[in-house]
Amino acid sequence: MRAGVAALAAVALLASGCAASGSGDPIVVGSVNALSGAATFPEASQAARAVFDAANAQGGVNGRKIEYKVVDDKGDPAAAAAAAREIVGGDNAVALVGSSSLIECEINAKYYEQQQVLSVQGIGVDPACFASPNIAPVNVGPFHDMTLTLLYGSEVLHLQDICALLEIAGNTLPAYQAAIDEWSRITGKKLRYVDATVPYGGSDYTSYIVKARAAGCKAITVNPVEPDSVGQLKAAQAQGWTDLTWLLLTSVYSENYAKAVSEAGAGVYVPAEFYPFTDSVSQQTKAWRDLMTSKHIPLTSFSQGGYLAATYFLDVLRGIKGEITRESVTAALRGMKPISDPMVGTPYAFGTGKAHHDNTAGWPVKLASGTNKWEPAASDWLRIPKN
Repeated sequence: MRAGVAALAAVALLASGCAASGSGDPIVVGSVNALSGAATFPEASQAARAVFDAANAQGGVNGRKIEYKVVDDKGDPAAAAAAAREIVGGDNAVALVGSSSLIECEINAKYYEQQQVLSVQGIGVDPACFASPNIAPVNVGPFHDMTLTLLYGSEVLHLQDICALLEIAGNTLPAYQAAIDEWSRITGKKLRYVDATVPYGGSDYTSYIVKARAAGCKAITVNPVEPDSVGQLKAAQAQGWTDLTWLLLTSVYSENYAKAVSEAGAGVYVPAEFYPFTDSVSQQTKAWRDLMTSKHIPLTSFSQGGYLAATYFLDVLRGIKGEITRESVTAALRGMKPISDPMVGTPYAFGTGKAHHDNTAGWPVKLASGTNKWEPAASDWLRIPKN
C-alpha cells in the first residue's frame, strides 16, 4: 500500500512539475506593426491573427493555444523599440510573426539578434528587413520588386528609354540603386534618366514629370505610395503625356488605386508579390480569400503576407518535438525545409543565412487606361534569374 501511495505521489509531483514548466500555457507570439501614424499596415497582423484563431479553434498546437500579441509602433522609432521590448522581454514571445512596418526592422534588428529571437515578417519594407540574420520576410520586398518591374518592362514589353523617379526615405537609396544595378547586370541595359529627389507626399509632381519628359523617357519606374502615384499620373495627363508606360511596385496594387486612376497612359504594370488577389475565382488564393472574407479582412497583398507568415510558422511549430520554447522555435525555423504555397512563386525557408532576401518572383498585372480594373499580364511567375 505504501508503495502504491508513493507511486501516486510521484505521478502527482510529475504532473505538477509539467504544469509549472508551462507546457500547457499559451504559446506567446508577437507582432510589431504600423497601426497608426502617417502610413498604416493593419491587414498583415489581422490576417495572421485569423490564421492563429482558426488553429486555436481546432485545439491549438499540441494542446496549447496561440496567444498573439500585436503592438503598434505608431511609425515612431521610440515606440517601435518599446513595442519589441514589450513583446520579446515582457511577454517572452517565442517568435514574431506577421509584422509590417516602415521602420520596425531597422530599429529592432540588432535587438532581435541580442535576444536570439526570430521574426517571420509578414511584409518587409525597409532594407534592414532583408539584411538581418534574425528577420526573414515572406514577401518579395520593394527592392526585388523594382528589379522585377524593370525586367518586365525591358524584356517582356521591350520598352526602351526607361527612366526612374525614386522616392527616398531614410537609408533606402543604396538598396534601390542595387536593384537597378541588378537589372543592368542581367540585361546589359541602363536607365536613360534617374531622379532620386522625388518627395513622398508631394503636393504637385508637375516639375518632375516635365523634366522626365524632356529627358526623352518612354517609360518610368517609380516606388510610390498610392496617393503619390495618383498625383504623378494626373500630372502626366495634365501635360498631355498619354503614351507613357508606368512600371510600378506592389505598393500601388489595390482596388482603391485602380478606381482612383482614370487614365493610366499606356498602362500601369506591377509585378504582384503574391498571386493576384484581384483574380476572384483563382484556386491559388481560395483558402486565403475564404478566411479573410469570413473575418471581414480586406483582400490586399498585406493580408496575403500576414496569412502566409502565420501559415508557414504554424507548419514549423507543429513539427517541433518536445517543448515549444523560444530556443526550440529558433532551431526549428533555422533548420526548416522549404515550404511551397500556390500564392507565391518562391518556396519559403528561414534558414541560417546572414540575410534573407530569397523571394524573387512576382506575377505581372496590368491596369489599362479607362478600365479601373487590374488584370493579369502574364500566365506564369516572372523571376529574377539566379547568378
